[in-house]
Amino acid sequence: MEPWVAWLLVAALLGIAELFTLTLALGILAVAALAAGLTGAVGLPLAAQGAVFAVGAIAGIAFVRPLATRHIRQPPSLRSGTAALVGREAYTLTEVTRRGGRARIGGEEWTARPYDPDLVIPAGAVADVLAIEGATALLYPVSAEEPP
Repeated sequence: MEPWVAWLLVAALLGIAELFTLTLALGILAVAALAAGLTGAVGLPLAAQGAVFAVGAIAGIAFVRPLATRHIRQPPSLRSGTAALVGREAYTLTEVTRRGGRARIGGEEWTARPYDPDLVIPAGAVADVLAIEGATALLYPVSAEEPP
């Protein structure tokens, strides 16, 4: 068996192993083995193939893997669902007490309670949405003015 074929087999095995581990390290080594195999397929000697593998593996582990793991661990920049409502303004349609009330948030009507159970938010007040619990918005009053 020629060395470049062995490199390609090693690349395939490392790629399959990466699918089970998801560490990115084995995937980078698979890419380095693939580069070494392609180097051998071109006709370069075994020493050059080993050098290409070593340089690819070291560069990938040292530079590419930290960037990739940092990128994977970033939280999504786009909030959706009820998380997107937190921080928005609400307009109270009815008086909001600890027993409930109604508020308009972004064009939709929601059940609402004050974030502080001792507060009473009058109808027509502007409030901030501090949290969403189920289908109920927890509000904190900002003012008693109507929104523009």
